[in-house]
Amino acid sequence: MKTQTQSKTSSPRWRTSGATMSHRRLEAENLIGARNFNRLSDRSFIARLNQFCRFNEYVGPEVLHQGLFKFVKVLASNGSRMFIFLFLLCYFVSPNIKAQDTYRLTLPEVTEIARSKSPDAVLAKTRLNNNYWRFRSFQADLRPQIQLDATLPNLNRSIESITLPDGNEDFISRSLMRNSLGVSLSQPIVATGGQVFLSTGLRRLDIFKNDFNDGSISYLSTPVSLGFVQPLRTFNQLKWNKKIEPIRYEEQQRSFNEEKEIAAAESARLFFDLLIAQLNFEATANNKANADTLYSISQGRFGVGRIAETDLLQIELSVMNANAAYAQATLNAQTANEALRRFLGLTGNVIFELVPPADIPNVVVDESLAMEYANRYRSEILAYERRLLEAEANVDRAVKSNGFQVDVNGQFGLSGTSQSFSNAYSDLIDQEVFSLGVSVPIADFGKARSRIEVARSNRELEQLNVTQERISLERRVRLQVQQFDLLRNQVDLADRAYEVSRRGEEITRKRYLIGKISVTELNLAVSSMDSARSQYFSALRNFWLGYYELRRLTLYDFIGGEALVVE
Repeated sequence: MKTQTQSKTSSPRWRTSGATMSHRRLEAENLIGARNFNRLSDRSFIARLNQFCRFNEYVGPEVLHQGLFKFVKVLASNGSRMFIFLFLLCYFVSPNIKAQDTYRLTLPEVTEIARSKSPDAVLAKTRLNNNYWRFRSFQADLRPQIQLDATLPNLNRSIESITLPDGNEDFISRSLMRNSLGVSLSQPIVATGGQVFLSTGLRRLDIFKNDFNDGSISYLSTPVSLGFVQPLRTFNQLKWNKKIEPIRYEEQQRSFNEEKEIAAAESARLFFDLLIAQLNFEATANNKANADTLYSISQGRFGVGRIAETDLLQIELSVMNANAAYAQATLNAQTANEALRRFLGLTGNVIFELVPPADIPNVVVDESLAMEYANRYRSEILAYERRLLEAEANVDRAVKSNGFQVDVNGQFGLSGTSQSFSNAYSDLIDQEVFSLGVSVPIADFGKARSRIEVARSNRELEQLNVTQERISLERRVRLQVQQFDLLRNQVDLADRAYEVSRRGEEITRKRYLIGKISVTELNLAVSSMDSARSQYFSALRNFWLGYYELRRLTLYDFIGGEALVVE
């Protein structure tokens, strides 16, 4: 079955009150309206002034400065020196009045920055580069190696103990110099674990003149020498590496793709943490302003005896709760903003203006297709194969490292010697070297057998673990696919519930303003709307986090219809 993608536009009702510059500008202007100023008590005005001074955390400085000058005009017209002093103090002391970089980002833009430029992505790229050079080093082990060996010079002027022909020893002064130069070419044999080599070299011996001899110069040439080293019945590490290392390298490439998706999923989580914090900040600011307005109206009603003192105290308590909620929302927004900035690796005083996801995609994901992508792109699939090969290699090592061992070495070449360089390559003679080494353990009291059985037991255990992990991966993928549809349905339900609660709160507030209902019913309506709003954004958050988890498990973008792999 093919993946079907269809864009489904959610209700724009909540997006118009999102974390946008125009919305914040309107709220800032409402805070400094002359009518509101004249009706506020001293305590409410100070709270309103403090709220406005903090608005630049989420809007640009130009909006803040415009509002500040309007505040000065309103304050000056009322002749309140105390308020002017408080205002100027807030303006010049506030640490928020400084240059800020505002980033207006959508969810795809945040995740793309996380996948390509975040510190986690840079670390993943560095690990991939290290793994690449490790694989190149392994490939070089399979190729011929050319080596130059030289000793230029080796001078010896000393008195040494020499064994004489009659068996006695005497101290004799020696004065000589040795020089040697050689080039060798070696090639490992993967199939047998042996090695063949070809070499050529030249040696020169200078014996300096002294009281015992007249001095001499001699040469030893080896124009060509061909040899081999072949262990028999020995563990062949190179043979197993040739099977394992290519799988390991491809596994690490897939791990790099997975780490990028892990970074994308984490950035999506931080995106919604900040988005919800900003929307909560807006909601608490509105609730705070509404609470202040209701408190002013209720004071007038209490003065004419239309409400009881208990109702006034309850409204005053609501004002205090609104102030506390606003302060906490401000702190949460700042903390979430810093967490996202740090994760994306951005420097400086950065403020994010996040754009909520515009659409809820109606994507139908087939379980079998998701499993196919997981088996094709996940690193665990190759890790299972690698681990089984490593278990087999450990058994082979245990069997061949204990018991009968044979080493065969052979070398054939031509060599010549003379006191002149030109004659050193004349009259060459054969040079043959052959050796056979045998190692046979006589008694180890079961040590070798124990090691072999341990290796075989570990192989069986690894096979069981791999089987269980395969089943677990399949279950995770299928469960994530099933939950994906449920999460989308929950968003639709929560959206409708939020719309109903919002309309109910508007109606209830209007009825309270005309004195039809009590403050208790109003508080219940506000509480119900806040709860529905929280549930809606929680459902929206869970949907997108579930989608990015599905991307991480399959390394496939079901919305874009492309694999999330880098070859």
